[in-house]
Amino acid sequence: MISGAIDLGGTKIEARLFDEQMRTQETRRVPTPQDGFDNFLNALVNQIRWLEDASGDSSLPVAISIAGLIDPQTGIATASNIPVSGRNLGRELGAALGRDLPLLNDCMAFAFSEAHGGAGDGADSVLGLILGTGVGAGLVINGAITPRYAGLAVEIGHLGMPARALARHGLPIWPCGCGRDGCNENYVSGTGLRRIAEWAGLSDTDPVNVAASAKIDADAARVMEIWADLTGEMLYSAQLMLDPEVIVLGGGLSNIPGLPRRLTLALEKLRLGQVRLPRIVVAKHGDSSGARGAALMAQVGKA
Repeated sequence: MISGAIDLGGTKIEARLFDEQMRTQETRRVPTPQDGFDNFLNALVNQIRWLEDASGDSSLPVAISIAGLIDPQTGIATASNIPVSGRNLGRELGAALGRDLPLLNDCMAFAFSEAHGGAGDGADSVLGLILGTGVGAGLVINGAITPRYAGLAVEIGHLGMPARALARHGLPIWPCGCGRDGCNENYVSGTGLRRIAEWAGLSDTDPVNVAASAKIDADAARVMEIWADLTGEMLYSAQLMLDPEVIVLGGGLSNIPGLPRRLTLALEKLRLGQVRLPRIVVAKHGDSSGARGAALMAQVGKA
C-alpha cells in the first residue's frame, strides 16, 4: 500500500511519500511556522495536500509523527518548539482536511519503524532510543505501540542522572530546559556530550570530532568514557524498568563508530547480577525511520 507521513518538528514540516515496499519516493520540506497556530495549521494542511496530489489519491493513508505529546483522552497537544500546545491538533486538523489522521509521538514512530522491518524486527520488545540534540525513546511490545495513559512516550531524557554516576566523575548538576536539574538529557544527548567536553577543557567540543579524536587524544578518550558511562546508567534504568529485548539507537550520536559495543560494555559494568543484556544496535532506516513508522501506522489507521 502506498502511504505518506509527516515528520513534524520545531524547524521543519517534512512530507514523505512511500511506495508499497516502504521506500521513499518523494519528499517535500517547509519551515515550521512559529507565528501562530493558524499559519502553522495551514502549512501542515498544505503538506498533506501535496502528499495527496503526489500520490494521485485524495484518501492516501497519512499519519503524523510529532515531536511532542498528545493526550489520548483529551486530544490536547504539548510541544516545546511547535505552536500546538493547548490545542486539539487532531480535531482541528481533521476539520480542515475533512478526514481524521493518526498522530503519534516521533520517538514512538521511530520504535515502530525499527520493530517492523528494521533493526529490531522479530524482537518481542523494542526500545527505540534517539540520541540527538535531546534524548527520547519509544517502546513497542509484540509489534504494537504500548498504551500510554497520559500520552507520554518513554521520556527517559528527563529522568534524573544518578548521583553516584555524577560523583564518579566529579560532574556538576546541570539545569535542564524542562525546569528541573540533572536530567539525563543534560549529559547523554549531543548537547550533553558537548557540555562534558567543555567541562573537561577540550578545545574542540563538537561531539563528532570528540568521538573521532578519542582514538588518538587521551583527553577526548576520557570524555567519551565519561559519556558512555553516563549513557550506560541511563540504559540501566531502562533495563530495570522496561527490560527490552533490543535497544535500537537513532539520532546523530548513533553514527559514532562502534557505539553499540561501547554502550554494551558500559551497561555490562552496571548490570544487576547476571541478568541477560539487551541487544544494542543502530537503526536500519536512519533519519527516515520516524517518518517510515508514521507511514506504517497510517496503513494500520490508528496510533
